[in-house]
Order: sequence, then C-alpha cells, then structure tokens
Amino acid sequence: MQAIEMVAIGAAGIAAGGINAVVGSGTLITFPTLLAFGYPPVLANVSNNIGLVPGTLSAAYGYRRELKGQSGRLIRFGIASLVGGLVGALLLLKLPTDTFQAIVPVLILTACALVLLQPRINRWLQNHEGRKRDDGGVPLWFGVLGTGIYGGYFGAAQGVLLMGLFGNFLRDDLQRLNAAKNVLASIVNGIAAVIFIAVTDVDWTVAAVIAAGSTLGGALGARLGRKLPPTALRALIITIGVTAAGVMTVQ
Repeated sequence: MQAIEMVAIGAAGIAAGGINAVVGSGTLITFPTLLAFGYPPVLANVSNNIGLVPGTLSAAYGYRRELKGQSGRLIRFGIASLVGGLVGALLLLKLPTDTFQAIVPVLILTACALVLLQPRINRWLQNHEGRKRDDGGVPLWFGVLGTGIYGGYFGAAQGVLLMGLFGNFLRDDLQRLNAAKNVLASIVNGIAAVIFIAVTDVDWTVAAVIAAGSTLGGALGARLGRKLPPTALRALIITIGVTAAGVMTVQ
C-alpha cells in the first residue's frame, strides 16, 4: 500500500467512524474509497466491515451515559442483531460474487435514499408519537433482525434503518436511541467480522488502517458529531454513495 493510499483510506476511516456514530452510513465513505483504489468488491466489503468494528465500539463507548437503563432492550434486540448479522455474513459468503456486484449498487442507492429522506421520516415519526410503545413488540424485534441481515451482508445505512425503526416503535429520547443503535451495529459488524476472519480472505493492511481511523472517528463523532450541519453531512454521503453505485454499475 502506497503512502497516499494509506492516508486516503485512513481519512475515510476517520470520516466513516464519525458518521457511523451520528448517522450510521460510514460504509458509503470507506467502501467507495476502496473501490477507487482497485480493491475487488467482496474483498473491499469484508476488509471494510472488519475495520469498522473498532469504530462502532468506540462510538458505543462514547454514548455510554445514554446507555444507562437500557440493558433489557439491548439484550432483546442484541439477540436479533446477532442472528441477523450471522445470516447476512453467511449470505455474502455463500452467494456468487456476481450477485453481490449486481445487488450492491441497488443497496447503495437505497441507503442514499434513506439518508436523503431521513428528515422527512423524522417529521413523520414525530406526528405519529402516539403509536409508539416502550418495548416495540414483536414487529420491532423482526425489524431489527432484518436490519441485522442487511448489515451483515453489506451494511451501508444500517444505522439509518435502525433509527427509523426505533423512531417508529419506541418512546424514548433520540440520543438514547442513537446509543442503542451504536451497540446493535457493533454486534452485527462484530459477528460478521468473526465469520469473515474464520473463512475468507481479508486484506489486513486495509482493515488495520480503517480500524485506526474509525476508532478515532467514532470517539470524535460521539463527542462532536452532534454539532455537524446535518444537511452538509447528508449531501456528502449521498454524493459519494451515488458515485460508488455508478462505478460498480459500469464495472
């Protein structure tokens, strides 16, 4: 890995770690960066997933105050995330590489659409406050499971999906829900990383550089991310995501 490549990937890791802590779309920064440097899509996805695990853990630690009193919720939804992440990772390894290359542009554009629509989704959720419950019930558990499958397979905007589900079903402070989101994303990425390490090829240099960057970014995002202009952040994520989808489509 050349110095300029290492710097670019490390910077992308820092940005992804910070974005994951606040929004949950960091893969839309690191994954396209790896594609731009010529890494094969599946290898890039696997190495990126492993590299982002320390960042999600760092973000979860940064939100530790907001996690108080959520142990029951985290255990209940943590099981769903664990099972979902396992299934998603196995799907990535079992399905043909061509399937991943064909579906990822669609997943990226879907993730970009979710990021773009997030303000409208939040407004809609606020107008339906009365429908929320304290535990979310069975529908939310299966929603978290489905999000875990998606996260284990690819993961871009996994956090946006979780926050949308939480906002729709749970009655709680937004920062507390964001803290729970970071823990569940850590579980999904963690179990997927274990599977990838055990049975497939990993570019450990890439994973290490992203890990270092995402750890720093996760800590900074948990502390400072609330101060970033959300409109500018969404614009950056969408621009990079659409570019990545276009690159993969023409490959």
